[in-house]
Amino acid sequence: MDPSDTGLPVRADLRGEKPYGAPQLDVPVLLNVNENPYPPSEALAADAATAVAEAVLGLNRYPDREALELRADLAGYLSAESGVALAAEQVWAANGSNEIMMQILQAFGGPGRSVLSFAPTYSMYPEYARNTFTAWVTADRRDDFTIDPDDALAAVIEYRPHVVFIASPNNPTGTAVSLELVRALHDAAPGMVVVDEAYAEFRRDGTPSALTLLDDHPRLIVSRTMSKAFAFAGARLGYAAAGRDVIDVLRIVRLPYHLSAVTQAVARVAIAHAGELQERVEQLRSIRDELAAWLRSLDLEVPESDANFVLFGRFADRHAVWQGLLDQGVLIRETGPDGWLRVSVGTPEETEVFKQALRKVLQK
Repeated sequence: MDPSDTGLPVRADLRGEKPYGAPQLDVPVLLNVNENPYPPSEALAADAATAVAEAVLGLNRYPDREALELRADLAGYLSAESGVALAAEQVWAANGSNEIMMQILQAFGGPGRSVLSFAPTYSMYPEYARNTFTAWVTADRRDDFTIDPDDALAAVIEYRPHVVFIASPNNPTGTAVSLELVRALHDAAPGMVVVDEAYAEFRRDGTPSALTLLDDHPRLIVSRTMSKAFAFAGARLGYAAAGRDVIDVLRIVRLPYHLSAVTQAVARVAIAHAGELQERVEQLRSIRDELAAWLRSLDLEVPESDANFVLFGRFADRHAVWQGLLDQGVLIRETGPDGWLRVSVGTPEETEVFKQALRKVLQK
C-alpha cells in the first residue's frame, strides 16, 4: 500500500516508496541475492551452538557495547587476509554492512550534505542517503562499467561531496576499482571516501584491497561483511576498518548495545573457522570464471567480475529471460541497467541447472 493512502503523517519523501528487497520465492535453484551457496560446516555449527548456549546464560545482562573481542578477531582476520596490521580500535562492527553505511552517513552526511557514487551501483545506497537526509548524486560509469578517473574527479569538483561511496567489487556489475583511483578521490574529495568491499574475498589474484591504503589516508573507510565469503548472511554482521578517530566518530552514532551477545558469539566462531570457509571461496571463484567464459560463448556480454556473481546481457526483453528461467525453477536477479541480468555463483550442480535453463530460454 502507498503510505500516502493510509492517512498517516508519513514523510513526504517516503510517499510512493516501497520497501527494498529482492523477490523471495520458493524455487529449487536460488541464484538471485549473491549468497554463498554452501552452508556452514557441521564443525562450525557445533562450535556456534556451544557459543550461543554460553551467551544465552548471560542474556539477562546487556552485551559488550564495544564488542572489543569481536573487533580484535576481525582485525586479526583482515591482517591474515590482506596483510594489513590493524588494532581492534581501528575496526567497527554492526548489524550487516547496511548498518555500517547508515552509521557513516549519520556521522558524516545529513541535511545540507551530499554523498557521491558511480552508477550503476548498489541500489541501497540512495536509500541510505534518503534515510539520513543526505543528498544523493551520481556520476556515470563507462559502458564497460569501469570508472573513468577524469569523470570521477570532475564529479568531485562539481559536487564537493561530504562522502563518496565506491563499491569494489561493484554490485551489480562485479567490477573492481584501482588503488590509484581511490588515492585520487581521497586527495580530491573534501570528505570521507568509503570503499565497500562486501565481495572482496572473491577478487581475482592481483586485485588489491583498499585496506592497504589506510595508514596514510585518514579519511578512508573500508567496509566488509561476513554475509558472502563467510556464508553468514543470516547472522547479519558487517564491519569497517579505518583510522581510530574515524571509528570513534561511528561509535557516537551507534545505538546502545546494537550488537547482541548472540551475534557477537557466533561471529567470533565463524572467524575462528575462516580457513575452511576460504576453501569454499576458492571453489566459487573458479566456478565464477568458468561461468563467465561459458556465458561469453553464447555471444553474451559479461563484464569482468571480482565478486561471487556475474552480470550478463544484453537482452531486448530481460524480463522475459528472467521469467523463462523462473518457470524452470531458477531464480536470478533482474537488476542493474536495462537489458542486463545478474546471476549468483552457485554450486556446480546449481550452475549446471542454470546453464541448461538459459540454453532453453535462449534456444541455444
